[in-house]
Parts: sequence; C-alpha cells; structure tokens
Amino acid sequence: MSSEEARAIELLGRVPYGRVATSMRALPFVAPARHIVVDGCVLLRLHAGLGYHHACLGSVVAYGADNLGSGEVDVWSVQFTGTAEPFEPTAGELALFGDDPRAVDGEPFDPVYMRIEPQFVTVHSLDYSKERQLKYVA
Repeated sequence: MSSEEARAIELLGRVPYGRVATSMRALPFVAPARHIVVDGCVLLRLHAGLGYHHACLGSVVAYGADNLGSGEVDVWSVQFTGTAEPFEPTAGELALFGDDPRAVDGEPFDPVYMRIEPQFVTVHSLDYSKERQLKYVA
C-alpha cells in the first residue's frame, strides 16, 4: 500500500459517510453511502430501495468522502476508484457500520452492501490556517 493510499484510508476513517458515483442508463449519478474500511477495502452500505446498487455492482465506481463542512483548518477530500462487488458483512462489520437509518426518503431502510477494492486513490488537501493566509496577503 502506497503512502497516499494509507493516508486516504486513514482520512476515510474520520468520517462515516461519503458518496458513490457511477452511471445509470448512460447518465452519471451520485448517491450517499455509509462506509467502513476493512483490510484495505472500502465497504459500503446503501439503501436498496433507491436501486442505485444495480448500476454499481460489477461496475467501476468512484467513492469520495471529505471533511468540507467540518470547520477544520485542514480540509481534505479522498476518492477511491474500483469495481463494486456485493458482499455479506460479518457480525463485526455490521457493528462497525452502526445503526441503520430508520427511513430513506420516507420508506423503511433496506440495506445493501458493496465492497470496493481501490484501484486508484486520490487525496486532496486545502490549508486554511491563518499563518498561511497571512503569507499570501503580505
């Protein structure tokens, strides 16, 4: 695992949700998903009722997460690209996912799980510290 991949995995562990992106009927879409990282793979939980998993399974997808709304000085964004495959989570993995939402768009939550083994990993960072901003003003 490269240092960038290790950094991306570490950052992903700091936030519980991200967005999975692929295309459905030749149109791009982005859907929210809960994630955990196990053995270098990104494991996702989505709501089956939306049907997005049908477009993802067996296809190359991008999964991204960030801390953009956190108010932190160091802002980051990670993206993993790989093939999404179905999987059945173990009891330990289910515990890591935590509680299911009660509903999605007003209908009862029906979980579906996917595994992404990252093929490409990208990490972006933005530094909003005051010290750095003052250098640019001077």
